Amino acid sequence: MKKQVRLKGQLKKYLQAFLLLGVGLALLTVIVYFVDITAGLLLTLFVILYFTVNLLLLYYNKPIILNELISFATQYGQIQKRLLKDLDLPHALLDDTGRIIWVNNAFEDVTYQDKSVKKLVHQVFPKVTRDKLPADREESEVEITYDERNFLVRMKKIPLTEMVENSDIIEADDYQGFLIALYLFDETALKFALQENDDQSLAVGLIYIDNYEEALDSIEEVRRSLLVALIDRKINKYIASLDGIVKKTEKDKYLVILRKKALKQLQESKFDILEEIKTVNIGNDMSVTLSIGIGLDGLTYSQNYEFARTSIDLALGRGGDQAVVKTMESLSYYGGKSQMVEKNTRVKARVKAYALREIISAKDKVIVMGHNLTDVDSFGAAIGVYCISKALQRKTHIVINEVSTSVKPLLELFTGHPEYEADMFINSQQAIEAAGANTVLVIVDVNRPSITECPELLKICKSIVVLDHHRQSSEVIENATLSYVEPYASSACEMVAEILQYVGDGIKIRSNEADCIYAGIIIDTNNFVAKTGVRTFEAAAFLRRNGADVTRVRKLFREEASDYKAKAETVRHAEIYRNDFAISRCPSSGIESPTIVGAQAANELLDIKGIKASFVLTEYQGKVYISGRSIDEVNVHVIMERLGGGGHMNIAGAQLEDITIAQAEETLKQILDSMIQEGDL
Repeated sequence: MKKQVRLKGQLKKYLQAFLLLGVGLALLTVIVYFVDITAGLLLTLFVILYFTVNLLLLYYNKPIILNELISFATQYGQIQKRLLKDLDLPHALLDDTGRIIWVNNAFEDVTYQDKSVKKLVHQVFPKVTRDKLPADREESEVEITYDERNFLVRMKKIPLTEMVENSDIIEADDYQGFLIALYLFDETALKFALQENDDQSLAVGLIYIDNYEEALDSIEEVRRSLLVALIDRKINKYIASLDGIVKKTEKDKYLVILRKKALKQLQESKFDILEEIKTVNIGNDMSVTLSIGIGLDGLTYSQNYEFARTSIDLALGRGGDQAVVKTMESLSYYGGKSQMVEKNTRVKARVKAYALREIISAKDKVIVMGHNLTDVDSFGAAIGVYCISKALQRKTHIVINEVSTSVKPLLELFTGHPEYEADMFINSQQAIEAAGANTVLVIVDVNRPSITECPELLKICKSIVVLDHHRQSSEVIENATLSYVEPYASSACEMVAEILQYVGDGIKIRSNEADCIYAGIIIDTNNFVAKTGVRTFEAAAFLRRNGADVTRVRKLFREEASDYKAKAETVRHAEIYRNDFAISRCPSSGIESPTIVGAQAANELLDIKGIKASFVLTEYQGKVYISGRSIDEVNVHVIMERLGGGGHMNIAGAQLEDITIAQAEETLKQILDSMIQEGDL
């Protein structure tokens, strides 16, 4: 074997250098002969001796040199292998299918498997599946948890093309084989440190007492200071138990500083302070409720505070008695189970009315729109705003794309009458053409931009006013010049009726206009049964004084025989789910507005004894509409919110796309099951 080994390169040249020098010495000897024969003979003897010694040394030393070189190379390879085997970094070698073919000692120590060789890597680490291997890329990384430790798995592709090309026994044409070097980096301590740091980051919170004045008014004066002291003590004690700081900033407002770790405890307990505060009772007829807004994960502390302010606005806009947590990416809601408290003061309505007057007076044109599939409340509120803007002598349009059977009788009160312009009602395309820089857009009965009659108008009009009574969701109309959202109000028509009283002196409304606004209140309160407060009756009384007639309104809402039969069929086929919920489907064939019939059927189902909430599903125009109704025990808004909808605690709905009515019903049941299991119902 050794005889077949040949030297090459620099070592071969080094060993041959002595022979080349000998040849040069022989040539020198020939020249010396011409100078002196005796000197030539002496030099000849020296050259013979030189060649003899060098050839003998080369003959005897070459095998020794080759043997040492081979031995060194072998030992060097073994050293590399031993170093790699004993390397502290867990390391493994995989074939291109992900099968482990070699591991070092550290890898065996981590996996506790001496025989892990020949196993597929996903059998050892289930998260490292074949699609995670670097087949079409040079490197890949996967974060895994193994034996309660966190590791970063880094894999690097090692092509074998060069090795195969130099092989005498493997054909190298189009060969794409490779091995995979796998390294495990233990990040347990790093993850723990990052988590600890994250847990210690600060969250900013705001706590508002929803019904401070109302609760104090419900007890005798000498006990009011005691009630305030008990509320303060309850809040301070609760926040102190979380190692937080609370500072009272106003009589009914608190600033809270918490660690993120403590906030997680609050979230796990679903902000039980909301229920605890209701236990404060020293004879007060009204339970105290809180609204909480929390901001965290902002880039700065000031941004966390801004998040907290946004959260508290959302909590109040959704009716209070709940907590909202806002981060950079998400919003979370907790609570909101109690009835909203009606505010007795009308100061806010008066201020908003004055602001609306100023905004409309500063513009040349007014466009009013509600939500898509305009209902009676949306239409009535739009008519109320129309009355205001016409009293201020501004050109006004109302956007309606599709006229439902419930709105059609009201619409006929205005079409063809000389007192009203022919372009009083326009569609979305006409509204886009009519809108300009000096146009104010008034949105009624909706605060979600995606379900307005014409979302494009929100981008065109710079001045936007929102008047709504629905609880706010995470999707809001941004940059509104004036936003008046009051979830305690029974209807948008009630809010507009109040504004009509304060917006200016001498505004007169005709009887047909009063009928429309009055009709909106009747429909949304289910004939003054649901969500009816003192201000609701006062608004109705104002409309009655302006010519609204109950008999005329009742005649407007008499149903077609087909609608009445469909409603009866819906009630007849209702399923009582979990003993508390009535679920049914409303037929849509042969009915002009099945969604309205479905909503009416949901109201009817509440008359069944023992039913806490009713849900009616209707398939219409490629969507599934769900109407949810309750009396006082269940918050249907929270249920519908999980389906992408919203509304009120007692009246809510949702629209589902790309789903069958059977799938929608099953989804609704799953949500009810999960909420019951989580304790939210």
